[in-house]
Amino acid sequence: MFRDELVRISRKKKLPLIAAIAVAVPVLSGIALAAQDRYTLSVPDGLAFSEFRGYEKWQMVAASHSDELVEVILANPMMIDTYVAGFPGNGKKVPDGAKMAKIHWTMKKNPEGFPIQVPDTLHDIDFMAKDGKRFSDTGSWGYAQFNYDAKSDSFTPLGMGAKCGFACHTAASTKDYVFTAYPRR
Repeated sequence: MFRDELVRISRKKKLPLIAAIAVAVPVLSGIALAAQDRYTLSVPDGLAFSEFRGYEKWQMVAASHSDELVEVILANPMMIDTYVAGFPGNGKKVPDGAKMAKIHWTMKKNPEGFPIQVPDTLHDIDFMAKDGKRFSDTGSWGYAQFNYDAKSDSFTPLGMGAKCGFACHTAASTKDYVFTAYPRR
């Protein structure tokens, strides 16, 4: 498809194909350079998007929804192993290195007419990482929220920092600050 477009441009402008390529490459390179690298983002206190590289392939813990959003909670292998070992019922704390991600989407009606709500536009991604040395004053967890803007196809870190989720998560302090259970599969 790209090659066909280059041939069309070269014929229309009466340019050799190599000249059309020479014009197209810098233009396409500029577009590629303008795209945001989300892995360079971090919240104050240093919790970075890059610390969660590969979260898209993590195993699902559970799904939930609010009136406006549908969300899925994912966990890295260490956190999954913690759940499989019986957390939180086994009384053990989550080990340092465990990580979770929560992806929020706006909802829409299923376009095929099935009477359910399905994910629509990405809204934000929340992360939490267990690290007792870095986050000793927040139950050993660091938190980050990255809001997504569909118009610009970019993320913006929520400016509250790595402590932003702690106030809410104190409600789950008896479960090592983790709300989400690991339902039977």
